[in-house]
Amino acid sequence: MSAPLAPARRPDRAALAIGIGLGVLGLLVGWDARNVGGGTYARIGPATFPYVISAVLIALSIWTMVEAWRGQFPERDHDEGKPVLWIVGGLAAQLVLLNTAGFSIATGLLFAATARAFGKRKLHVSVPLGILISFAIWILFSQVLRLSLPAGPLERLFF
Repeated sequence: MSAPLAPARRPDRAALAIGIGLGVLGLLVGWDARNVGGGTYARIGPATFPYVISAVLIALSIWTMVEAWRGQFPERDHDEGKPVLWIVGGLAAQLVLLNTAGFSIATGLLFAATARAFGKRKLHVSVPLGILISFAIWILFSQVLRLSLPAGPLERLFF
């Protein structure tokens, strides 16, 4: 008697698409590396590392497509939509508010939205905390390191 055959899994279309995307990205990196100049006197020049990245991306592409064709990827968990929407909403708010409200307020709202997506429901705590942390980061980058970040009313109040 022979053992019953396990049902064959179909190829994973999403993983195939990811493999194709990796392959295209690898080819683009390799094509772009041709335009990197300099280093003609040495065997290892500025274009070496992009070529290595290209080769690794193409190898990962092939590996991903083979595994996808075999159907050996584990089943994916169900994605929750609400946390993703909170994070995307926080990113959109930061994008819209960055130049008007400044770095601290816009990034503080992003922090609060991301905290909410990860389960922290107390926005009245996470918004001020996020603004405070973002303000400290703004001080570090703009005052200590002398890098330019968008300043808003909060930053102008102190500096």
